[in-house]
Amino acid sequence: MSVFERFERVRRSEGQLDSGGRGRAPRGRASRSLRAIVRDAKRDMLDRVGFAEVARLARDSDTRHSREELRPAVEAVINARDTGELSQEDREEVVVEVLDDVVGLGPLQPLIEDDSVTEIMVNGCMSTYFEQAGTLHAMGRLFDDDEQIRILIDRIISPLGRRIDERSPIVNARLSQGYRVNAVIPPIAIDGPILTIRKFSDRISSLKELVDLGSLPEWYAQLLSCAVSLRQDLAVAGGTGSGKTTLLNALSCEIPVGERIVTIEDSAELKFSRHPHVVRLEARAASIEGEGEVTIRDLVTNALRMRPDRIVVGEVRGAECIDMLQAMNTGHDGSLTTLHAGTEEEAVVRLTLLARYGINLPSELIEEQIAMALDGIVMSERRADGRRFVSSYSGVARGAGGGVELEQYVTFDRAAGVWKLVREPPFIAQALEAHVLTEEEVSAWRDICPS
Repeated sequence: MSVFERFERVRRSEGQLDSGGRGRAPRGRASRSLRAIVRDAKRDMLDRVGFAEVARLARDSDTRHSREELRPAVEAVINARDTGELSQEDREEVVVEVLDDVVGLGPLQPLIEDDSVTEIMVNGCMSTYFEQAGTLHAMGRLFDDDEQIRILIDRIISPLGRRIDERSPIVNARLSQGYRVNAVIPPIAIDGPILTIRKFSDRISSLKELVDLGSLPEWYAQLLSCAVSLRQDLAVAGGTGSGKTTLLNALSCEIPVGERIVTIEDSAELKFSRHPHVVRLEARAASIEGEGEVTIRDLVTNALRMRPDRIVVGEVRGAECIDMLQAMNTGHDGSLTTLHAGTEEEAVVRLTLLARYGINLPSELIEEQIAMALDGIVMSERRADGRRFVSSYSGVARGAGGGVELEQYVTFDRAAGVWKLVREPPFIAQALEAHVLTEEEVSAWRDICPS
């Protein structure tokens, strides 16, 4: 049963939908009468199995195994209580909800399991939204009270040694699937606990898949693949939710298999299932005692001692920017990163500001460093209808009077959804001279480029 079918069934059972499917947002996954049965079944199951055993299964990263282990006990307690008033469909709904509450994320578990859902947003106990295909959908009220959300947040962060309270009302964490979690509680969150879960699709792992989705044309994908293979230092820039991480992951898959890659992330999201030699590093926040913090900058510095051919930084957002730029300038060509920026010009300004967090130098000198380190900026954007595109691509070079000079290679007409090759990047000719590319390969690519 899909997430839509499950919630629509609940709303119809509570009389919340009219014949046209319109009505109030759902109160919860189960009707009021079923919720009482769910609570009783959960309590009886805990008595039957034992709290310690249930807690052990709840900590198991293999949730499917945990659900299979507990399902017979849940069905047994329902059979003991059921006098025939529950339909088979209702019985299955009770079983699923008890298992969701015990080994899953409660009312959010159907959204977690639905691969088409990309983001989940709980705004206190009054409303919940999810994003699908770039569009927000309202789920209404899924939680009975704020305490239920707090328990869910604690369940997520406790195994990670993290805490959230009035002294530390904001926390960032990661689920076992790699999904990014952010939680904010009162007094910072005025209307109750806020929980945001960003999911990352495993389905898109190559430029070809992005081409199939219409995010960029074939000739553009070949150009980017060539740039990565020829060890161009690239930054992927764009707004929140524009597909930067997805594009970075696709570009990383173009790195030759004979190279050693070190990835550095705040929350491990990149997938390298097809590459044989990847070292993944993840930053760590301070423990409850305020110790043990490992920053992105610490990891970038350490990565230079790990004999990397390429360094991939999931997102540059602080003082590590200067270390990343220096790494690009000291023999680690072909490194990749992302950052938040709306245009290529904004990306340069942001890199300059971030680098100054790490080193106290004039902006002009930092821009010189950027010009020497970075070869190109690829923009990723999301349109109002939720579709994501790999838009423009600009080269980065040192200006005649110093600083950074940008030159557009590819432009994107947002209104028409059309890409245009403005200028052939100079690395194509350099690859021909070095015999990295053949005349036949370049000619074939030129033939499919728009005139």
